[in-house]
Amino acid sequence: MADLFAADEPPPRREPAPDEPMAGGPLAERLRPRRLADVVGQEHLTGSEGALTRMLESGSLGSVILWGPPGSGKTTVARLLAREVDYAFEQVSAIFTGVADLKKVFETARLRRSGGRRTLLFVDEIHRFNRAQQDSFLPVMEDGTIVLVGATTENPSFELNAALLSRARVLTFRAHDAKSLGRLLDRAEEAMHRPLPLDGAAREMLVRMADGDGRAVLTLAEEVWRAARPGEVLNAEGLRTVVQRRAPIYDKGQDGHYNLISALHKSVRGSDPDAALYYLCRMLDAGEDPLYLGRRIVRMASEDIGLADPRALLVANAAKDAYDYLGSPEGELALAQAVVYLASAPKSNAVYTAYKAAMRAAQEHGSLLPPRHILNAPTKLMKEEGYGAGYAYDHDAPDAFSGQDYFPEAMGRLRFYRPTGRGEEARIAERMERWERLRRERGG
Repeated sequence: MADLFAADEPPPRREPAPDEPMAGGPLAERLRPRRLADVVGQEHLTGSEGALTRMLESGSLGSVILWGPPGSGKTTVARLLAREVDYAFEQVSAIFTGVADLKKVFETARLRRSGGRRTLLFVDEIHRFNRAQQDSFLPVMEDGTIVLVGATTENPSFELNAALLSRARVLTFRAHDAKSLGRLLDRAEEAMHRPLPLDGAAREMLVRMADGDGRAVLTLAEEVWRAARPGEVLNAEGLRTVVQRRAPIYDKGQDGHYNLISALHKSVRGSDPDAALYYLCRMLDAGEDPLYLGRRIVRMASEDIGLADPRALLVANAAKDAYDYLGSPEGELALAQAVVYLASAPKSNAVYTAYKAAMRAAQEHGSLLPPRHILNAPTKLMKEEGYGAGYAYDHDAPDAFSGQDYFPEAMGRLRFYRPTGRGEEARIAERMERWERLRRERGG
């Protein structure tokens, strides 16, 4: 094996057997899988019919982007891939690595390749590289100097160059569910040769606290073993006291933020007050700015309820102002009230649709002059030009409706707002139909 390594590389260390924990170090590191088949929770990738398994069976490994939440196994899988194909493994972090460092890695990989061995370069947090740094990978990926395995918690479509994505396959990692986290705890108990000192309810709570993160569930378990006294079995309240609770996975500027606000908005639109309230609380619990939520709730009132219930906008705006006035924790209840009101209100996007259609018409038709009969004529010249001539004052007409046309003559009448038959819009639709009939009768 020695001839497979460049002269400046240390000989490989002996790997522990698959069921042998590494001595010392955090429990999560000691239980890191030694074979791809041992990876838990990503069977769609590592199982017998998984994408990675099939890729390895083909005899070659292409560049891949591993996209998924923290603690889902991206780093572990990258290391195992290098071992499966017997590539040299290089790891860098986009947080600490610049272009100069990458050039050194690429040069080492070229020397290694000239000796007959390829390099798998694992880049953690690859989304943190800027566009120029991402472009530096393209030549060495194309000529085979490296096989790139990038890991990211952010959506690659938004964070990575199109050119880089076109040269790599994106593989999606899933957050651990309760079953896979339970399997990790079982492995931990086997490695520690003792059960977790938790009752059933506390064990379930520990899994929920991990929030889909495999590393977190093992770290929490390690804390429990350290904290529990001999013979002590912790209940849920005791567990809370010991571990203090782990903060939810949530980045206010990234995917977690956008996923939850989307879920909140669609739950309101879908008339599900319970789901809407849940997502509101998820975001508040994770530290989202309540005033940001207040602004979004106001938007929901206009976009998804509109004139089906005109009070929705008043309620939403009042909730935002109430939070601004009361602050936390009292003000959050006003936001919850608004969310429940909006979710249970009749729905209409007729105003939203009409606004977009009217905006397109305004952009497409240019600066058309309104009909002269509705223009003011403050000067003699404007009166001579016919400004204001023939204007019918609606309050002087029967039913306070003259039926005149107000669109530019070159444009003709267009219909933007089409009220639904829901809520207040049913009555608005009746009035509009009557006005349209009168407009035809009165020659507008």
